[in-house]
Amino acid sequence: MKYFSFLVAAMFVLGSAQAQEKSLRPGTDNMEVVGHVPLGHHSSVTDLELEQDLDRPYAYIGRASIVNGGPKGMDVIDLSDLSNPKVIYEFRLDNQDLLPNRGGMDVKYFRTGGRHYVVQSFEFGSGPYHDLGAVVFDVTDLPNPKGVKEIARLKVPGHPGGMHNIFIYKHSDKHIYLLATVPGDMVQAWDLEKVVNGDVAGAYVSTIPSPETPGNPGSRRFYHDHYAAFHPDTGEDRFYGGGNGGYYIYDISDIENPTLKISLTGIDGVDWGHTFTPSPDGRFVVAESEYQYSPLRIFDLKPALDGKTTNISQPISAWTADWRNLSHNHEVRWPYVFVSAYMDGLQVFSLEDPENPQTVGYYDTYEGPSTTGFNPVINGAFGVDVRNADGLIVISDMSTGFWTFRMEGFSGWNGEDWGMPNISSVQKWDEESKEGTK
Repeated sequence: MKYFSFLVAAMFVLGSAQAQEKSLRPGTDNMEVVGHVPLGHHSSVTDLELEQDLDRPYAYIGRASIVNGGPKGMDVIDLSDLSNPKVIYEFRLDNQDLLPNRGGMDVKYFRTGGRHYVVQSFEFGSGPYHDLGAVVFDVTDLPNPKGVKEIARLKVPGHPGGMHNIFIYKHSDKHIYLLATVPGDMVQAWDLEKVVNGDVAGAYVSTIPSPETPGNPGSRRFYHDHYAAFHPDTGEDRFYGGGNGGYYIYDISDIENPTLKISLTGIDGVDWGHTFTPSPDGRFVVAESEYQYSPLRIFDLKPALDGKTTNISQPISAWTADWRNLSHNHEVRWPYVFVSAYMDGLQVFSLEDPENPQTVGYYDTYEGPSTTGFNPVINGAFGVDVRNADGLIVISDMSTGFWTFRMEGFSGWNGEDWGMPNISSVQKWDEESKEGTK
């Protein structure tokens, strides 16, 4: 407790100093804005996904009405000319005027059978699409917008509210699974190859449960964000979920029988978890808890991985851009962590020394005001992604649109260059799937 109090005090000082410096300029000298396209209505932009192949220069971005007036759907952005990104396709649900707030939230792409696909999640608490979880598109024929085809809609009638967050994972069993947060106590796994081959009814595979919070049995259980990765040292597929009470790691090698492996609960200042991402070797995790003044916490899982404990409650360090604000999502490309930090824009810090995180670059994509919207500090940079082949960084800003960046000295990423497995959120689609070619 004394150690963590010291960390918070240190962050207060460092965050204040950085906030004063940031007021003088929008970003650090090592961060270059390559391109920017405004996307319209205030607080109408959500998460994004960047294709990884250089010969497919496309980004996908969710559109929602976080406050009244935004579109509900998805945009496709062409990055053939990085300095001049262009929206080349817009998908909008029917009956826009009848739809409540929220809409298109998370978006991910995948590849199978020589075709390219995108999944856009949707979240409505009521209205005509209250049970719509996601729409699946075939985007193989891009850049021709007429070639974009809607091929399926995934519905969750037993869980009104749709799918908040999604992650698409190429499992070691060679299946491609959509892992989707639904209202209630679970993440659902869907077999996407069954979906694209027309068997939507048979695509649901299993549920990854959310444990009861220690000391509070019977409390409402849920997940928010999640991630999955293969760990070659143990041969395990692991699920990382942030939700009620903290964070949970499951062995999902047998996707139909997930087994809880490690929990992170009883953490000072954390009663629920948000974005939760491991290092490529699975030893360290970066954990977000979405409330004002909350830092990103860094945990060392070694005691649990060594079998000495099953629960970890003490972070080894923490990081924040500005103590007055909070971060949202992040992408780990070890040792760098790329953060979409709401009011603080794009932030990059290094975990080369995990006990002493260091900010290495930033750029403010949203400079105010801080009093507009449904929550004063929830505006600005919402989503972030990184293209491993060349180090391109992209940001979706809730109000200022889509941004592309280059960071000096970062021209691509391969974990092996850092003595790590080459594992990140980027999936290895080129490995043959179990379903084969469509």
